[in-house]
Amino acid sequence: MTSTGSPNEPSICINPKNTNIVVAGSNLNFYFYSTNSGLNWTKQTLTSTYSVWGDPSITVDTAGNFYYGHLTNPSGGYFIDRIVVQKSTNGGVNWNNGSFAGYIPPKQQDKEWLCVDPANNNLYMTWTQFDSYGSSNSNDSSTILFSRSTDAGTSWSTALRINKKAGNCIDEDNTVEGAVPCVGPNGEVYTSWSGPLGIVFDKSTDRGVTWLSGDKFVTTQPGGWDFGIEGIYRANGLPITACDLSNGPNRGTIYINWSDQRNGTTDTDVWLIKSTDGGNTWSNVKRVNDDPAGRQQFFTWMTIDQATGYLYFVFYDRRNYSNTQTDVFMARSTDGGETFNNFKVSATPFTPNSSSFFGDYSNVTAHNGKVRPIWTRLNNTSLSLYTAIVDFTSFINLRLKILMEGFYQPLFNQMTRKDTVKVYLRNASSPYAITDSAKGVTDSLNFTGLFLFNNAPTGTYYIVTKHFNSIETWSKTGGEVLLSNGTVYNYDFTSSVSQAFGNNLKLKGGKYSLFSGDINQDGIIDASDLSFTDNDSYNGVTGRFVSSDVTGDNIVDAADVSLVENNSNDMVSVSRP
Repeated sequence: MTSTGSPNEPSICINPKNTNIVVAGSNLNFYFYSTNSGLNWTKQTLTSTYSVWGDPSITVDTAGNFYYGHLTNPSGGYFIDRIVVQKSTNGGVNWNNGSFAGYIPPKQQDKEWLCVDPANNNLYMTWTQFDSYGSSNSNDSSTILFSRSTDAGTSWSTALRINKKAGNCIDEDNTVEGAVPCVGPNGEVYTSWSGPLGIVFDKSTDRGVTWLSGDKFVTTQPGGWDFGIEGIYRANGLPITACDLSNGPNRGTIYINWSDQRNGTTDTDVWLIKSTDGGNTWSNVKRVNDDPAGRQQFFTWMTIDQATGYLYFVFYDRRNYSNTQTDVFMARSTDGGETFNNFKVSATPFTPNSSSFFGDYSNVTAHNGKVRPIWTRLNNTSLSLYTAIVDFTSFINLRLKILMEGFYQPLFNQMTRKDTVKVYLRNASSPYAITDSAKGVTDSLNFTGLFLFNNAPTGTYYIVTKHFNSIETWSKTGGEVLLSNGTVYNYDFTSSVSQAFGNNLKLKGGKYSLFSGDINQDGIIDASDLSFTDNDSYNGVTGRFVSSDVTGDNIVDAADVSLVENNSNDMVSVSRP
């Protein structure tokens, strides 16, 4: 998008009336607009008599009007003295001078975010106010403020403090920051933020007029929201709040996304929690990134495609490297945040340098299957802004339910761990050629994984599963009609023996599973697999991804030998057309 002006902290928004129109912004005072869905961009400098000083937040109303919120630093005035919102009625080409909220000098206003209520086009905005930014004086505090506009951004209500527990002004873990507002289906306004209590939540049920009497605790944030990442000048894991307004099964569900270091300073992860009762109770925390432990994922952002209810996440990711090389990944959830499909969107990795300020966040927007992430990367010594063309209108989306025999524990109705599976789509007619393949992670509790096929057209396919120590298993005779239109297709190998070609499944605890024990992946469980497992058992081999550990408990022992021996005696092998 641009490689000049040291752009960072980007914001991006698709016009739902016309998804060819996309508008973005970045620090300190840039805006970008595209008329061809993000393929090409025009870059301009935003101006206002109030001044323009970073923290861009862009949203759009149902009429297609865009709004650009930002900070100010007026000449001869107070530093970041108010929040200004400018409006564009022509797709981001031109902007008015703007209106403002939160002018309470000499206090400073920071990290604002905007949203629109599609029911009435009300604008809602939350942000952090500092008595004195950077002050360590215990008499100075930070608070969360709210304002709304009911006249398309012409004017704003008096700023209202909505948090009860104040933070300090140091701009660190005990400062209250990260309030991103969203709307519910019945006029609710929701937001959450980080601070000394962890992640807390607040809501209004009357379009922002009144709020809860106290901050509602959501979850801890181990390690705080302000943490270190090698090569990054400053990193944070502030929360993003969003609510499903689609007509899908998760309408009204509230989601909060953040990152933290609960698994250690070298294993930052991306997390999600949700509420299905208006924020009264919250689910268990879910890990969004699906890589093995020990790598860094950070600078997350989340959005909901309100046409489908699907969740999209973007984050920086180092899963593929042992150094500071960094990719940008996305994750997608089509089942209300229960499972996540991760995929890389950056073409090449980059290596950040802590002398370059990346800002505090990336961003992503989505509508009706068109998804546009935006992020900052370092090319040599220059910061650049990038997006990716991610369209889920021409993908085959498969939600697969499978069990691995050795992993499944019927007593607890769960697998010993989640694990990676590779799935092939093969033509349903001879010679059954491979059309496409995808990797996904099957969950240990609901046994499902999401698999996205970018290169397969609509057609009839056999679904073929490959797990590193299980028998290759084909779907039932005749294949499945899969549409390349973004629709999620569900296939369940666990429900019936006939779901596999040749009835090639193992009944265990009332569910059907893939046969375990094909250690060398030659398509048959035989003496060679048994010998390999027996040797590893004798030597007490341990580890997470040991092929002979067919029970998935990280040790090769008699239980593994017994299972492989039984399947070897039964001469279990691949069954295919």
